[in-house]
Amino acid sequence: MDAARLRPFATHLLPDATITELPNHYRGKVRDNYDLPDGRRVIIATDRLSAFDRMICAVPFKGEVLTQTARFWFEHTADICPNHVLAYPDPNVVISQRLDIMPVEMVVRGYLAGTTGTSVLTMYKQGQRNMYGIRLPDGMRDNQRLPQPILTPTSKEFDGGHDAPLTPAEIVAHGLLPAKTWDEVSAHALALFARGQAMAAERGLILADTKYEFGLDPAGRIVLADEIHTPDSSRFWRADTYEARFEAGARPDSFDKDVIRSWVSARCDPYRDALPEIPQDLVLATAGVYIEAFETITGQTFSLPDDHGPVLDRVRRNLAALFTG
Repeated sequence: MDAARLRPFATHLLPDATITELPNHYRGKVRDNYDLPDGRRVIIATDRLSAFDRMICAVPFKGEVLTQTARFWFEHTADICPNHVLAYPDPNVVISQRLDIMPVEMVVRGYLAGTTGTSVLTMYKQGQRNMYGIRLPDGMRDNQRLPQPILTPTSKEFDGGHDAPLTPAEIVAHGLLPAKTWDEVSAHALALFARGQAMAAERGLILADTKYEFGLDPAGRIVLADEIHTPDSSRFWRADTYEARFEAGARPDSFDKDVIRSWVSARCDPYRDALPEIPQDLVLATAGVYIEAFETITGQTFSLPDDHGPVLDRVRRNLAALFTG
């Protein structure tokens, strides 16, 4: 969506979702969470943009886009795996079932891509071929399609809070998951990814990789949690330009949400220095990218609101029935 259309909504922001009437507040990087006494969890997606271990700005509609994109996918994958969703009382809010979250994050990759230390491309460039219990062939190039989608699970259990790569055998041997649970959750992850790739292809997109979080409900049932196939949890590329850009050795054409991060990195050490003021046009351009991603991924139109009032006031009104007084 063009940034000019979004200019009237420059202050349409939810940078914080502290609601004192709701109990057991936990503030994450981009979400505010509340655990209700009856076992439900209220998850409010704010517009915070987190990078460099800090909140660098708020982007209009970011929280709504992520919530509604995940909603689209939860509704289109419920036949594969049950999910934590109970209700959507507000565009930025999901009321979910509280789960015992598994200590293993399930990352599924269809391409040799990524920039983090646990990505298959980073490890491949370091000369590794055996990773995550899988052997990759020699001679592969950046962003090349893998012979088949692979699971690259990680856990923060063994590396001081940092993601660490694991093999299925290590997951079972360390007692992170029983073998039966691993078999079930890995099957769910691969099936969800296959559904995501197929539906993305219908929209002219490539789902290159994604991450899933699963939990167990009180009955021990495996349940999909957090979010699914959003612009923040997944790498989407445009299919019509992929082959030409791959042959040219260029990066695939994607929804580039890193423009703010790149702008900040070019002007300071973002881990140590005070952050420069981020231009409003840059923030609005990023909002436009998120909205474009929502519309392209889901095939739905993103409607700009008629209400220009504070977003938190709207959220509070829609959650008032949950207030404990």
